[in-house]
Amino acid sequence: MSIDPSIFKAYDIRGLYPDTLNETLAYQIAQSYCKFIGPKTVVVGRDVRLSGPALQEAVIKGLVDHGVNVIDIGIVTTDMMYFAAVHTGADGGLMVTASHNPKEYNGIKMVRKNAVPISGDTGIYDIRDLAVSGYKFLAPQPGQISSRDIFEAYLAKVLSVIDIKKIKPFKIVANLNFGAIGRNIREVAKRLRLDMIWLNEQPDGNFPKGRPDPLIAENRDETIALIQSSGADLGVAWDADADRCFFFDEQGRFLSGYFTTAVLAEYLIKKHGPGKILVDSKLNWATTDLVESLGGQTMVTKTGHSFYKEKMIKEDALFGGEVSAHYFFKDFYYLDNGLIPFLLILELLSASGKKLSEIYQPYFDKYFAINETNFKVASVPEVLAAVKAAYPDGKLSELDGVAMEFGAWRFSLRGSNTEPIIRLNLEAKSQAEMEQKFKELTGLIAKFQS
Repeated sequence: MSIDPSIFKAYDIRGLYPDTLNETLAYQIAQSYCKFIGPKTVVVGRDVRLSGPALQEAVIKGLVDHGVNVIDIGIVTTDMMYFAAVHTGADGGLMVTASHNPKEYNGIKMVRKNAVPISGDTGIYDIRDLAVSGYKFLAPQPGQISSRDIFEAYLAKVLSVIDIKKIKPFKIVANLNFGAIGRNIREVAKRLRLDMIWLNEQPDGNFPKGRPDPLIAENRDETIALIQSSGADLGVAWDADADRCFFFDEQGRFLSGYFTTAVLAEYLIKKHGPGKILVDSKLNWATTDLVESLGGQTMVTKTGHSFYKEKMIKEDALFGGEVSAHYFFKDFYYLDNGLIPFLLILELLSASGKKLSEIYQPYFDKYFAINETNFKVASVPEVLAAVKAAYPDGKLSELDGVAMEFGAWRFSLRGSNTEPIIRLNLEAKSQAEMEQKFKELTGLIAKFQS
């Protein structure tokens, strides 16, 4: 079969099923992964997508044919796969998921031993090239398949980050977006005596209300309405594979990953002492100012969960946060987890006696940021060059596209991995400055729109 190489992204694999990702290709990817990694045992899980069973079966066959033993962990959240890779002592892990993409998509996330991620910098493109070349190997002795339920061990791990006896019985609206986290969060709610109001609770790979992504503003409406009508203390939502976690305060106000990173960084530094905190190249002033005031150190990091994890491990960082609501914890093998942020926010609320709006309000008062805005352009490199020329006095970083910092504002421009799209993020110290600079930059970018 012909392979569309664009499905191999900078930090995982995503494609349309069955057009650009199907059972044949999943088998080839698994075989190529074995050649690149050389594992003896690999854990394999999947999310709730309808194409998941067939693709997982093909992945397992590719591994077993290569002589690799497989631990099938079934339907899990992505962070449960990471946990299983470490907990079982396996040499790696594969997760069949397309995260927050629409139902027509599926994909594969890959890790090495100790759940160390594989990114575009550390092997995804090597695996791509092996798959494209048609690599295939049949071992004289096929691998063995076993099944493992890691649910209780996983819950024990995540609950160990908080003092469960101190959690108050909050009323919470929880939107599960028909994904894989239901079993986990129901058990957590039971053990913590939480008063839960469920939305879209039952797993459904059809995703009947559309793309399972809380970052899309219209996907938040029913969560907000239910918070306001029920008098809940807060709201929380997850994407389909539940490796990202999103919060709403008691007013129904959506709380961005930008500010949640700062809130969690402050709490963890006060709990564990100053450490290294990874921040997003897109928006980071709120966290940087806070962390430095507490004696910690921030490190700007390239966008992408695999890049974050690699740097978390390398720097022995305490915590990292992305605007997209991936959060990374030293206490979870330096990896991202979608349940730990929820538990920490509950512990913070319980200890502070404050409302969630009161915890976030200082950030809303001081930092002003636009939502990420995308522009379809004829040439991403031309836009980046034009912007650099237009702002020669800015403090320049090209870690991830082009980022420039000035006294009262900063912006980040980065291209999509696969499309002629450029993404703009901008923050400022005042609403007026933010609006003025946003208008200025969008006017410049408009000259290159296709």
